[in-house]
Amino acid sequence: MGMTISQKILAAHAGKKEVAPGELVTARVDVALGNDITAPIAIDKFYEAGAKKVFDPSRVVLVPDHFTPNKDILSAMQVKKVREFAKEQGLVHWYEGGRCGVEHVLLPEKGIVVSGDLVIGADSHTCTYGALGAFATGVGSTDLAAAMATGEVWLKVPETLRLVFSGELPEWVEGKDLILHAIGEIGVDGALYMAMEFCGDAVDSLSMAGRFTMANMAIEAGGKAGMFAPDEKTREYEAGRALREPVYLESDPDAEYARTVEYDVSKLEPVVAFPHLPENVRPVSRAGDVVIDQAVIGSCTNGRIEDLRTAAKVLSGRSVHPNVRCIVLPATPAVYRQALAEGLLETFVDAGAVVGPPTCGPCLGGHMGILAEGERAVATTNRNFVGRMGHPQSEVYLANPAVAAASAVAGRIVSPRDL
Repeated sequence: MGMTISQKILAAHAGKKEVAPGELVTARVDVALGNDITAPIAIDKFYEAGAKKVFDPSRVVLVPDHFTPNKDILSAMQVKKVREFAKEQGLVHWYEGGRCGVEHVLLPEKGIVVSGDLVIGADSHTCTYGALGAFATGVGSTDLAAAMATGEVWLKVPETLRLVFSGELPEWVEGKDLILHAIGEIGVDGALYMAMEFCGDAVDSLSMAGRFTMANMAIEAGGKAGMFAPDEKTREYEAGRALREPVYLESDPDAEYARTVEYDVSKLEPVVAFPHLPENVRPVSRAGDVVIDQAVIGSCTNGRIEDLRTAAKVLSGRSVHPNVRCIVLPATPAVYRQALAEGLLETFVDAGAVVGPPTCGPCLGGHMGILAEGERAVATTNRNFVGRMGHPQSEVYLANPAVAAASAVAGRIVSPRDL
């Protein structure tokens, strides 16, 4: 019996010829990642375990992106602890201030994660890197501490759910819509502890940005990882940026899957996930009259340059509704610089939007976009749980950048076609 791409990566990193779903393995990690929320706990556990030095200063990556720039004394103390640890350990990949970006956009951009890697991160959206054909998954801070000390992690080999997307993408339909549609079909527990393997000609047509978006939200279906087989687009993306030699793998033709789900995307329209779960998905044409107070364009899900171009295309020559706060957050300094060079930031400012620094702030209700009681936001982020963006009596609606931008103009949730 053949192996899936996930099994191949785990087998290689566990020093085995093959592994099977359900098998427990101890595997070496290529990258261990923490941020300003999870790393302080991991640092405490690292020292409590008696560790002195990280296993490899070039493989432990710390990115304080959730409360950066620091919003208060507590967040400043969190980042201070991480900063001091990074300096003490001589970490190669420590990013702060004008070098800091949203971690799951920053690491691929910097070439820190490459195809064939095994990556663990104390952040649930670490699964983003599966877009490169890396097995990447979120872990707790204690597991991160152990990995920082030993360079290893133990995992149960997951089953794989194969999702096949066929057909030509209609106008304004993006990777965000494909993954939300799938989550709406299978539910937030539809891929529980499974690797979600995305394939089909519709997936092949996606840019790397669209693939990162889909892999990012595998966790919203309970997935352990979101996987794409590397292709020529992957190779082009990694060329000139990969810090290590990528390993390009694909699933064997006779690989065994838990099940296969097929979708015809040709009749899809942009979708919206209603509160308070990512599975509460409706076509935007059936959103009804949902008046909004805020629109957020950014995050590790949709803060790349392609996402900003889409939003700017919708906002160009238009104005944000006077009752809406539109917040645009380029995900990294490089994305910010590119958006500046292309005139996108000018478009946003002319439309009446607020352009902020690279940060995860609003996505988790941290800062720079907190919702008050009774307020509603449409966001290109990944979660819409109760209180996710602020007050427990607020609401978050998930959508792609085009829908978020169009809704900012209309003052209610609409499709770009409605403008």
